[in-house]
Amino acid sequence: MSARDRILARVRSALADVPRTERPEDVEVPRAYDRSRSGPDVVELLVDRLVDYKAIVHEVTDVEAAVADALRRREARRVAAPPGVPAAWLGDAEAVRDDPAMAAAELDRLDGVVTGCAVAIAETGTIILDGADDQGRRALTLIPDYHLCVVREDQIVRTVPEALERLDPARPQTWISGPSATSDIELNRVEGVHGPRTLEVLIVRAAG
Repeated sequence: MSARDRILARVRSALADVPRTERPEDVEVPRAYDRSRSGPDVVELLVDRLVDYKAIVHEVTDVEAAVADALRRREARRVAAPPGVPAAWLGDAEAVRDDPAMAAAELDRLDGVVTGCAVAIAETGTIILDGADDQGRRALTLIPDYHLCVVREDQIVRTVPEALERLDPARPQTWISGPSATSDIELNRVEGVHGPRTLEVLIVRAAG
């Protein structure tokens, strides 16, 4: 008998005299989460959270010009770009497409990566990627030191439950709340260990 089987056998034994209706698997779990709908202030709330997490944030209307300007400021000349990211976004930068998939060492030599997103959560300052054509596989956004992410205004929701309603649970997801950062036992902050050291977000407002 495996360790797992022994543990489950002990659990079943402990529950042997518990009425079936009182067993944990039969208890109804309340799902009264806050599902307040998004309002006109969600953009400001998202910006506030992202800035608090030390992300660089711009509100723009011309996404092509904004991406090209951001890459020029960064002096990013060779950047990873998933297939769904238009070449027109990248200006003078060289788009390195991940086809065939690049090795980690090759990704590390690039100046950054440009992606879209699946949804953004204002209350938590979280951007979610799900591997769609404009986002690519997870390694693309975890290895390069700079991530430039385009978020459309209509992709922003207020709460986590609202975001989950928009996501396909079968797709791979990466939840990003600011640039990568961690602290040791003495609370010394170190950035860039688990992902990009710099996160720059372009929030695209509807023109007019």
